[in-house]
Amino acid sequence: MSKNQIKQLIKSRANQDGLTETGIQGVRLFQATQAIPCIPVVYEPCIVAIVSGTKEAVLDGRRHIYDDRQYLCCPMSMPVKAGTPTASPDNPLYGVFISLDQRAMTELAFEMENAGEVLPATNEGLRVDGIKMAKWDTRFTDALLRLLQLGANPTDTAVLGDARLRELYYAILQGEAGIFARHAFGAGNAIARSIAHVSSHLDAPISIHDMATRAGMSRAVFHRKFKEVTTMAPIQFVKSMRLNTAAMKIAGGMTVNTAAMQVGYVSTSQFSREFKRMYGQSPRRWRDDHQVAIGDN
Repeated sequence: MSKNQIKQLIKSRANQDGLTETGIQGVRLFQATQAIPCIPVVYEPCIVAIVSGTKEAVLDGRRHIYDDRQYLCCPMSMPVKAGTPTASPDNPLYGVFISLDQRAMTELAFEMENAGEVLPATNEGLRVDGIKMAKWDTRFTDALLRLLQLGANPTDTAVLGDARLRELYYAILQGEAGIFARHAFGAGNAIARSIAHVSSHLDAPISIHDMATRAGMSRAVFHRKFKEVTTMAPIQFVKSMRLNTAAMKIAGGMTVNTAAMQVGYVSTSQFSREFKRMYGQSPRRWRDDHQVAIGDN
């Protein structure tokens, strides 16, 4: 019943395709009534929950198709391809996009550990290809409904928004993706910290040596552990982050030269070659073909 209530709330507030703000920072509703093929985007730490229809995310060639039985947990910045390949006016997609705040999630993870809920002594928690699907459970569903119900009243939203969002974060950490997320947000996860640094410094030179040094590992150990977490080698990951970010910027109207510089390319011609090699189109052709669709993913 709660999941159907969530769907009705989204339908009543999302009046057009794309994202709709809720008034709660980091929480947005989305609707899609047309099929959008998977295109490159960068998922910052987030949860994507679908209540109607089907959504798809592709990370390093591995497809994740999910609906109202599972939500997507992405606790680290990831270069993915995402789309709504089955959405139509007769089969609309409705869902919620929730950003995961690093500080709040880390504090909760610490509080859980201090309360006696210690993470298992294993390195397996992050070996799930960078993202994980988690079953909708009662705790998550009820917390999400309580959060979205605030949108009907600005005062309720202002006063209770942070507390309800914290309740949802706790439900995520207690759910099927909880160990995965707690490893990612824990202070000891050097790989997640390295990914966060890369995500916020795409315009600067990045080398495996620098990434390994920042993580406190040898180059060989860092390379192995990084690939266990993301399925990609570090340099492949950095290139995918840069090109996916540039593709989003170009589709949003930014010039090719500016987008290239903002993601760390000195040579526009090198950027164009690598862009075409990855996406099969020149950056300018990409802009013409994807300027509308990219904003809905």
